[in-house]
Amino acid sequence: MSSPRDLTPTSFALLGLLAMKPWTTYELAQQMDRTLSRFWPRARSKLYVEPKKLVAHGLARASKDAVGRRSRTVYSITPKGRRALAAWVAQPGAGPVLEFEQLLKVFFAENGTRDDVLRTLRDLRAWVHVRTLVNVEVARSYQEGRGLFPERAAITTVVGRFLDDFLESLDRWAEWATAVVEAWPECPRDAQPDWAGLEESVRQSTARAARWRAAGGQVTSDAPRRRSPHLTEAGCASSAANRSRHS
Repeated sequence: MSSPRDLTPTSFALLGLLAMKPWTTYELAQQMDRTLSRFWPRARSKLYVEPKKLVAHGLARASKDAVGRRSRTVYSITPKGRRALAAWVAQPGAGPVLEFEQLLKVFFAENGTRDDVLRTLRDLRAWVHVRTLVNVEVARSYQEGRGLFPERAAITTVVGRFLDDFLESLDRWAEWATAVVEAWPECPRDAQPDWAGLEESVRQSTARAARWRAAGGQVTSDAPRRRSPHLTEAGCASSAANRSRHS
């Protein structure tokens, strides 16, 4: 199933949220901030345009809902929207894009001082700490049965593990880099390389490449993926809905 060309991954991100439950545009933006912004950050102004685009393509429907004296527009996914979402999930996706100003500052460290770099590394660890507290709260909410979408706990756990491993990687790197930079002279351009650290990076990269080969890994192609024959065009969500109707 092909998608209209003006639909972007952000369009499908919002469609995925609508597959979970109906939302107003404001609620969609809030949910993006709370969850998806950690790995798919987008300006709020762009989020307010997307639901109307989904409606125009027949992937979502808009209905009026009254809250007291005020009316609001609530968006929900359509069967066509579920089919489009399933088709998008089944296709290869682009890899991560890292945008990291603190790392950019470290990269150009020779234009500042050792203390500048150390301050940047401290700021990074503080950034990690704040987000770590959020991770702890979300994880505990699911452990204690307070998770917002308990039916999605299996999926949330997998994504949450990546997000926490990412924070762990940042913190460990910042801790290592701090120890290295503390031994630098005041001017970073006069520093000597940490050859032992480079050797460890080579060893780690080589081992990672070997794991990929041992697992029979190959580069993902852009060819369409074949769906399991027992699934409908809308994927597991539609199959689950059908089972529910016939149970």
